[in-house]
Amino acid sequence: MRGMLCAVPEELLAGAGHGSNDGGAIMGYRGFGRYKEALAAKTMDPKIMSVGQDGGVTTALLCYSIDNGIIDGAVLTRKSGPKWVPEQVIATSKKEIIECTGSIYALSPNMYKLKDAVREYALEKVGYVGLPCQIDALRKMQLYPFGARGIGERIALALGIFCSENFHMEGLRTIIEGYCKMPIEDVNKMHITKGKFMVEGKKHAEVGMKKASRYAQDGDSVCPDLVAEYADISIGSIGSEEGWNTVFLRTRKGIDTFYGAVSAGYIETDDINKAKPGLELLEKLALSKKAAAKENIEKRKAMGLFVTRDQYY
Repeated sequence: MRGMLCAVPEELLAGAGHGSNDGGAIMGYRGFGRYKEALAAKTMDPKIMSVGQDGGVTTALLCYSIDNGIIDGAVLTRKSGPKWVPEQVIATSKKEIIECTGSIYALSPNMYKLKDAVREYALEKVGYVGLPCQIDALRKMQLYPFGARGIGERIALALGIFCSENFHMEGLRTIIEGYCKMPIEDVNKMHITKGKFMVEGKKHAEVGMKKASRYAQDGDSVCPDLVAEYADISIGSIGSEEGWNTVFLRTRKGIDTFYGAVSAGYIETDDINKAKPGLELLEKLALSKKAAAKENIEKRKAMGLFVTRDQYY
């Protein structure tokens, strides 16, 4: 049973719309999982762009989805206050969705809110935004709903965010206040770009990821997924120009939602092959993460340690 739960089986891929018969998959690049289209995109809403992390596509898609009845609400994460502690929330309006824009880079166990969304908020169509590991867990929950019966079938849209590393809250504080020499309360925005962890606020400060990675949560070392391979739509900044997102459309649901948002004027797109540094860099980083995960998994196995990620790809 352990092996079944740790792997992501073919039936789950097909059930989520990732199947090879569902419009075909582009496999020109390795390390990205199954997808049907890759492109650059950004929001056309200046308000979202002003507060969004990069191109604002995640927020724009959620706003389009709630405006058009694709979702009734979404399980999201937002900054709870000036100390940047993540807060897990159920957003049921555009205002609440926009309040959740931006990345925090601290662990946010927001999956527990899915039960609340269905059983307390009585949402019929739930949107979810999570990291690759969380999207992986979401799909497994849909297939094996132990303790979560009636939840998985209410998931109407799963948006996955690229993730190279994430941090415990105290680790994040140490990076910002120790390495970047800035009180965390003075930070307005944080991002990881070009191998550096950067903070913006009363000043700009940065530290190389080699140093910041010392505080990465342990699970990152055995995670092989950079680009949320099991989401309906995967979104990140790596590969695109500044102010744009790199987007992978993976399922029929993802394609329909994305192009609905494009047609309605929520999002504009561009050819990802024109972007610099482009998919070549993203592929290099995605494969590097898989290789590192494989190496660390083998080390743990050799030591007789339990490894939940007992299959990599």
